[in-house]
Amino acid sequence: MTQWLTNEELLAWHGLMQLSSRLQTDLGRQLQDDHGISVADYEVLGRLHDAGTGVRARDLGASLNWEQSRVSHQLARMQRRGLVERGDCETDRRGVTFRLTEAGRTTLEAAAPGHVDTVRALVFNALSPEQVTQLAELTGHLMRHVDTCPLADSHRAAVRASQT
Repeated sequence: MTQWLTNEELLAWHGLMQLSSRLQTDLGRQLQDDHGISVADYEVLGRLHDAGTGVRARDLGASLNWEQSRVSHQLARMQRRGLVERGDCETDRRGVTFRLTEAGRTTLEAAAPGHVDTVRALVFNALSPEQVTQLAELTGHLMRHVDTCPLADSHRAAVRASQT
């Protein structure tokens, strides 16, 4: 039997969903207006930069929690725009990896300061240091819960299956 959300839970849930949507919209607008890239572009550029070497598409998808088709389309668009390039996988001759091009690195380096300024303006300037700690604890707790929630297992299994 379904246990409906209480009024307090509804307020928290709706607030979380509205905040998530609003942040994605505002961050996306800033990145697009200032640098001509999307939030997805920025996320991929950041992951490839952090890896330092080539990353397999399936590993990139897993780190972003994206389905394989989304990863493939995103990488193809970014490759056409000269932001990423394909390369041979050093550990598997059949494999392909993706890495930043010089244009991708330049784009990320140009976009990062404004992106961080926007994140700070939208989120962290409104919070005390104690609230930042609480936010980190709450989001970490919820992520660990979602990672182990049985109801989400079938979705995660479908994502993993699409990546093989």
